[in-house]
Amino acid sequence: MKALLVDLDDTLLDYTGDVDRSWREACLAVAVPAGLDLEIMVKAVAQARRWFWDDPDRHRTERTNMVGAWRKIVAHGLAEIGAPNEQLAAEIVDDYAARRWKRMELFPEVHETLGRLRQRGVPLALVTNGDRGHQRRKIEQFDLARFFDVILIEGEFGVGKPDDRVYRHVLEALGISAAEAWMVGDNLEWDVIAPQRLGLRGVWIDASGQGLPEPAQSRPDFVLRAFTEILGVVVAGEDAVGIPRATQSRRGRLRDTNSPV
Repeated sequence: MKALLVDLDDTLLDYTGDVDRSWREACLAVAVPAGLDLEIMVKAVAQARRWFWDDPDRHRTERTNMVGAWRKIVAHGLAEIGAPNEQLAAEIVDDYAARRWKRMELFPEVHETLGRLRQRGVPLALVTNGDRGHQRRKIEQFDLARFFDVILIEGEFGVGKPDDRVYRHVLEALGISAAEAWMVGDNLEWDVIAPQRLGLRGVWIDASGQGLPEPAQSRPDFVLRAFTEILGVVVAGEDAVGIPRATQSRRGRLRDTNSPV
């Protein structure tokens, strides 16, 4: 392994951990004073979110403008309960966004792990889908740019994972072949299956420990519970403080000792 491509959201950064709580609190703070029932509003937003993001084409086109997407979601939810109100939708989203930014944080020991990889001379690329403004803000807020040789953001590059052009561009920028690179992230399609098709190794972050869905389209080369455990794979046979070492599974693939495969 000569280089590591790394996902951002829910790999380095706890992005979705407080989503439901933040929506509920935003509805309580803004929708309830406007005369709407809290439970009805929370349910309407949840249903609108599923409707909105379950469409693959809409997901691909709308995720590069998250505030706009959130406003469409809330506006749809309000319309579904017979209370259409674009201004109220915008106010709920503003409150929600503020709560999300306040709660967002890196997973433990991410900086330390990235620093150790840099010390070992491993070139790193951050490869993330999403809104240019949001992703850049995360990178700056959590002081991540200093660790990476290449940063590719969907909203800047023009296309996102799992488009082959994303991985090919990063490999070219790093000056390495696909066979020399690994991709690590929490999304099976974007961070494992698509990179594997090009010849990279795919490292899947299974934070919940639920294991692969069946039938699995592809098998990750490595399965970890957290990004920090990548050191146990990269540093073969070498203990790293606080980082579980990887062991050979009976299937012939490396896995973390605490992670089901």
